[in-house]
Amino acid sequence: MNSSAVARQARPEQSVNAGNSDASHRMLARLFALADIELGGSRPWDIQLKHPAAAARIISSGSLGFGESYMLGWWECAALDQCIARIMSAGIEDAAGQLGYILLGLKVRWMNRQTAGRSAEVATTHYDLGNDFFETMLDSTMAYSCGYWADATTLDEAQEAKLDLVCRKLGLQPGMRLLDIGSGWGSLAKFAAERYGVECVGLTISGEQAESARTRCKGLPVRFVLSDYRSFVDEGGRPFDRIASIGMFEHVGHKNYRGFLELARRLLRPDGLVLLHTIGRNRPGRETDPWIDKYIFPNSELPRLDQITAASIGLFIVEDVQNFGADYDPTLLAWHARFEEAWPRFADRYGEQFHRMWRYYLLASAAMFRTRENAVWQFVLSPKGVPGGYRRPG
Repeated sequence: MNSSAVARQARPEQSVNAGNSDASHRMLARLFALADIELGGSRPWDIQLKHPAAAARIISSGSLGFGESYMLGWWECAALDQCIARIMSAGIEDAAGQLGYILLGLKVRWMNRQTAGRSAEVATTHYDLGNDFFETMLDSTMAYSCGYWADATTLDEAQEAKLDLVCRKLGLQPGMRLLDIGSGWGSLAKFAAERYGVECVGLTISGEQAESARTRCKGLPVRFVLSDYRSFVDEGGRPFDRIASIGMFEHVGHKNYRGFLELARRLLRPDGLVLLHTIGRNRPGRETDPWIDKYIFPNSELPRLDQITAASIGLFIVEDVQNFGADYDPTLLAWHARFEEAWPRFADRYGEQFHRMWRYYLLASAAMFRTRENAVWQFVLSPKGVPGGYRRPG
């Protein structure tokens, strides 16, 4: 495990006295009963407490304490995704541990947590965990974003359908130049170059991703640049015909939305198109979950629909918006199944606490999309409006 992952391990707190433990247990039992979850129950979504301090940690720290105590092995649940979906549907996460959300919310509002320096942290702590690790979890395209399951039955089919949907929405034609902001392991660049005959430039802040993507796209008219989007200077000689950003906008932050779209406008030809694919939040507040922010995606922030449209005013016409956030549930469950199957290969490298952390991340995220707490939006933007109107491809 890299040093950043080690630093993010959950730590036990001081022991709690028996009286406080009993009171916390009773309070937690009453709270979870609202979601039809029983402490010590026999149903798959019921919780088995394994440590006397678990209830107090969850009551006092809410989402952060719930996730950390799971990482420590202080409680178990046979169907973690079902348990968390019930908690979210019942709204009981609002009844405990609000301080963590409040403090994080203040940071989001008053600080630019996504400066160029801070943005690099997510590459170190997450995307650079190891290409071999992600290869076992993801599909053959190495797409690390929501698949499109309308007509798909497997993860590979869903990811290819998503990539093809992106290319068709952009109207890609042979010879076009495509900029992929947040190109990851090169899934879109490779697909677009092979299937649609375009030339592509991909931007990533992860050295591991850039190395893998260059290998995967060898021989194709594709170039990957290790750069923050704000530092990118195009040397191609002409504006890009199309720009895409898939699963990267979650790391931009509301203080930088306008700057991100201004950059896209400068790099795009006047009759070009932008496709922006991002996770978003369906209700106010909760820009990010405290546990996710600490252990999975540091400095991340989920946008609201109105924030994106407001940032585009005067720069782009919003031609189309599609939400297929429910498709992230089967995507995450497929990743989880592949992760668990491959785990014995990585157990010595990462350790059991990482195992529990990653399982919690995937299954809690699945629950968030299952309950429609979060969305997945695909925007199509044009600088001046498509003559006669934009038509989403069937």
